[in-house]
Amino acid sequence: MNVFNSFGRSPRESQGAKFERDRQPPKRALVLSNRHARQGKSQAVERAIAHLTAFGLEIVRECPEDPRDLPDVIRKYRNCVDLVVIGGGDGTLNAAVEGLVEVQLPLGILPLGTANDLARTLKIPNAIEAACETIARGRVRYIDLGWVNGKYFFNVASLGLSVEITQKLTKEAKSRWGVLAYAATAFKVLWKARPFRAQIIANGQCIRVKTIQIAVGNGRYYGGGMTVIHDATIDDRRLDLYSLEVKHWWEIIYLFPALWQGRHHRMRGVRTLEGQDIRIETRKYCEINTDGELTTQTPAHFRVIPQILPVLVPYS
Repeated sequence: MNVFNSFGRSPRESQGAKFERDRQPPKRALVLSNRHARQGKSQAVERAIAHLTAFGLEIVRECPEDPRDLPDVIRKYRNCVDLVVIGGGDGTLNAAVEGLVEVQLPLGILPLGTANDLARTLKIPNAIEAACETIARGRVRYIDLGWVNGKYFFNVASLGLSVEITQKLTKEAKSRWGVLAYAATAFKVLWKARPFRAQIIANGQCIRVKTIQIAVGNGRYYGGGMTVIHDATIDDRRLDLYSLEVKHWWEIIYLFPALWQGRHHRMRGVRTLEGQDIRIETRKYCEINTDGELTTQTPAHFRVIPQILPVLVPYS
């Protein structure tokens, strides 16, 4: 199936082709959102549905009680709709990813979460009307997914400090402070962080490290706008790993600007590598955070799944 020709609008299409396209029945979009979202987010979804309808889409709406039900809802409508629109943040997208991969319908993103790192990576606007225009008139881009122990992820999977941050980061803090809640929580747990020993196996090498955090990135952004590595893209068919091997917790404070910009590969105390297949083993079980949710633990086998998921993105 040529997804681009069947859905997107080519900037060079002829007037005749445009006429034929406009005569076709409207595209049907399954819009998924969190039933328990705060009032402001629910209102944003309502505005988005109004914009999508104005752009000519026919809307089917579902609001599952539990985000874990999202894949089953997507499977239910696989033969009834032309695309899937998800209103939420990276956690909601991660909860839906198995269903999205299975049905292979184009994904439209309404960035209504706190961090919206996948939307940032794909340059999808935060403004509701502009995001809806991307869904209705954008182009399809096939993106990579990361995979660890059978679990897909969009942005990053990590162990160590980030897991402690995830455990301490509350919904109330995210609601009140937005992306600043990530930094504030990081500073709260940083001084208690302790290094752990791990073995990284990649590219035919076995590397033993003493580290405070290991992160394996698929996309470009994570953690509210931090950069995995400066040249990462979400369709480059690779994973990017960094390990923070500092001796004292306060050294991370000096690394923070470089971590934010993705320039940490130049910094002392930071190990970086890239690969398509990476294994991490630890002496004790360590929990692993994927796109902000604790989903698995070490030993961990990471892989990149190239260009597996169609997503609607802006033309520019």
